Amino acid sequence: MGAVTFPGEKGPAVSAFLDTMIAQAKSDKKTIVLPEGNDIRTLKAAEAILADDIADVIILGNPVEIAAAGCNLNGARIVDFRTSELRAPYAEKLAELRAKKGMTVEAALELMDNELYFGMMMVKMGEADGLVSGACHSTGDVLRPALQILKTAPGAQMVSSFFVMNVPDCDLGHAGTFLFSDCGLEVQPDAERLAQIAINAEAAWRSLIDGAEPVVAMLSHSSYGSARNDDADKVVRATALVKELAPELAVDGELQLDAAIVPEIGAAKAPASPVAGRANVLVFPDIDAGNIGYKLVQRLAKAEAYGPILQGIAAPVNDLSRGCTAEDIVGVVAITAVQAQGR
Repeated sequence: MGAVTFPGEKGPAVSAFLDTMIAQAKSDKKTIVLPEGNDIRTLKAAEAILADDIADVIILGNPVEIAAAGCNLNGARIVDFRTSELRAPYAEKLAELRAKKGMTVEAALELMDNELYFGMMMVKMGEADGLVSGACHSTGDVLRPALQILKTAPGAQMVSSFFVMNVPDCDLGHAGTFLFSDCGLEVQPDAERLAQIAINAEAAWRSLIDGAEPVVAMLSHSSYGSARNDDADKVVRATALVKELAPELAVDGELQLDAAIVPEIGAAKAPASPVAGRANVLVFPDIDAGNIGYKLVQRLAKAEAYGPILQGIAAPVNDLSRGCTAEDIVGVVAITAVQAQGR
């Protein structure tokens, strides 16, 4: 299939990964709510999504202001969350959901003035299959109503996040495709939470990437004991926990980044490792390493970065970097639609 096109522009090159996500999203269209109707990137993305028939979209915001932006949004459902007739029933349901926390209908009705709470209620009530936001909201802004309203998925131990990274002209990973976790949510995970992040990331790879088995590297500044300190030891303990909890996973650590993804360096630094030199799922020891790492790859290697994709929530809700482009939003909407199909 062809690349996503933006009216009036030449269509950008699209990675094989995104091409696959778009094709799969189109095969069973889902409805995705976009709460940030006041953001031009969101509106341009919605225009492209509708033009390419990727998903049905609900845009939240003032219809007059949205129309004034000049985008062709024929086929979109535009809802003014401040005046919608859905406010009262949503407030009643939210008060019911949060009754044990002391939520009243009056307080819930005030929350309906917040586009993210209103959008999450649309997902909760079955009006939409998923939600994408974050172009002008923080991760905390997106995550808070998601956890309060949708809650964690059955069996989920925690909520974490990942980026799908597509590096052009790269033969490492899966033809330049990697999954980075956690780059956007867990600040300083201990060994137990780091192990769960790795298990979640492996499952996320399987749910999205066809044609390659996940190979998980637990990253550190140390490879196989080359440095000995508390930070490296945390990764060693997390790796042991993953192997105990999910012995079927291809996982190893602690590994430096070059040892994890470059075959000759992996062979030199960790010759006995079943993972070294061929990893495609990279688990970072903390949010500093993960956030810096994905942005370096995105900016210096001109990689496509899709995320942060949230995992562990009971319905597909995904965050965006506040530096995202309209193209990035299209990609995350396609991923969210595919996640919705899986549910």
